[in-house]
Amino acid sequence: MYRKIFKQATQNKELLIFAAGVATAIVGKKILESKVVKDVATDAVAGVMSIKQDAEARIDDIKEDAEAKIVDDEDRIEIEVEAEEVEEKPKSSKKSKKSKKSKK
Repeated sequence: MYRKIFKQATQNKELLIFAAGVATAIVGKKILESKVVKDVATDAVAGVMSIKQDAEARIDDIKEDAEAKIVDDEDRIEIEVEAEEVEEKPKSSKKSKKSKKSKK
C-alpha cells in the first residue's frame, strides 16, 4: 500500500512539492514557536538596541565637542579681530598728532 502511495506521489510532482511545502511550514512554525529561538531572537534584538544606544551616545558627544570647538574658534577670531582694531587705533592717532604738529 505504501508503495502504491509513493508511486502515485512520485508521478504527480506538483502534489509532492505541495506536500513538502506543507511539511516545511509545519516544521518551521514549530521551530519559530520554540522557546530557544525566541530567546536567541530576543538576545539579538537587545544586542542591536544596546549598540544603537552606544552609537547615539557617542554621536551626541561628538556633536557637543564640535559645537564647543566652533564656539572656541569664534571666540578666538573675535579676540584676534579686536586685537587688530586696538593695534590700528594708536597708529592712526599718532599720525593725526604728527599732522597736527606739522600744521602749527
